[in-house]
Amino acid sequence: MSSAPLSESEDHYERVRLRQWSRGRARSAGFDRRELLKLVAAASVAGPLVPATAAPARAAAPAPGVVKPLPPELFTVRGTNAETNFAALRSTGLLTPADRFFVRNHTATPRISAADWRLTVWGSGLTGGPVDFSYADLRTLPAVTRTAFVECAGNARSFYASQQNQQVSGTAWTMGAIGTARWRGVRLADVLRRAGIGRNAVDVLPRGLDAEVISEGVNLGRVRRPLPVEKALDDVLLAYEMNGEPLPPDHGHPVRLIVPSWVGIANIKWVGDIEVSAEPLFTPWNTGLYRLFGPGHPPEGSAPLTRQTLKSAFELDLGASFPAHRRVLLTGRSWSGGAPVRSVEVSTDGGTRWRRARLRDEPRSGSWVRWSADWVPRGRGAGVLLARATDRSGRTQPEVAVHNTQGYLFDAVVRHPVTVV
Repeated sequence: MSSAPLSESEDHYERVRLRQWSRGRARSAGFDRRELLKLVAAASVAGPLVPATAAPARAAAPAPGVVKPLPPELFTVRGTNAETNFAALRSTGLLTPADRFFVRNHTATPRISAADWRLTVWGSGLTGGPVDFSYADLRTLPAVTRTAFVECAGNARSFYASQQNQQVSGTAWTMGAIGTARWRGVRLADVLRRAGIGRNAVDVLPRGLDAEVISEGVNLGRVRRPLPVEKALDDVLLAYEMNGEPLPPDHGHPVRLIVPSWVGIANIKWVGDIEVSAEPLFTPWNTGLYRLFGPGHPPEGSAPLTRQTLKSAFELDLGASFPAHRRVLLTGRSWSGGAPVRSVEVSTDGGTRWRRARLRDEPRSGSWVRWSADWVPRGRGAGVLLARATDRSGRTQPEVAVHNTQGYLFDAVVRHPVTVV
């Protein structure tokens, strides 16, 4: 195994995988390579955003395949998904309660009994044959707790269109496809070592137990996406608890992956098996999906997405109203997949002047930080609030995000409209 720092190993993995994919030197896991090439071709063309599903006021918003209630004051339903209304986080602490945590489903939430669940670890990267683990087996292994956000790679996608006038395809998320929780489980590394991971192992491919995904008439199979061995043996959890309770069905019960700081698709829910491979693997979720396509990117797409980007959001409804000449407390959250947030600035005049916000939490890797700033609105009428973060790597949110056809990793400062009355 490599002894290089993890960030260097991740960068190396991305570069190597891009070359292997473009040169046909990797194995397609459960999907024909010709079909993968078709997905890549389709991904290079931007399509329409998927609009939200309308829900009547003060009524439960339906979403196909989601188990928990989705009241409209907490969620906006987007097809099979549910986006957290960011303003609903204002009354919560650092952790996102399960009843407010966003839902990203490719199909529908399965109902799986922990007593009947089994995890099979198998593949050419093991020193022996397949090894099974029951839920009880996992609970006997040393437990680890980590606070980490899970964020969809397409979070804030809609701002490519609304702020930058650029066409992208996919679910029209605003800022609420993210949540932070305290996850408890076992190290994936402990499970892999007990299963007999070999020195020849290259990729670790977890697969979910939700239904197979059908996209435009093509069966993509069950959701699966490989991790490099360096990441799998580092900080990844097989989690069975969320905020001190067993995982709810919509969030992966009985067991899910938590891959700190990485894009949401890596955090496979309802894990049923893990292939440990001695050769590089590709699936629809790291070829045509979850790569960057478009001007400025290679024709075959970027390397597979890994770490999340840098964002900030106000805990405030879009278009919120404020009385003039009365002091208000603006609150929000900022986060980065690259390094802990170092500072946050806010502007209440559309970006002419900026000032530091007060951080309410100790910045930590893989988690967000809450912040606040006082404001006395002056002139009446329409206005724009802005927030931008800088992380400890020195990166600051830009004014414009680099476009890609599927609208991933939007990191620009978001313009938040308000009205002073």
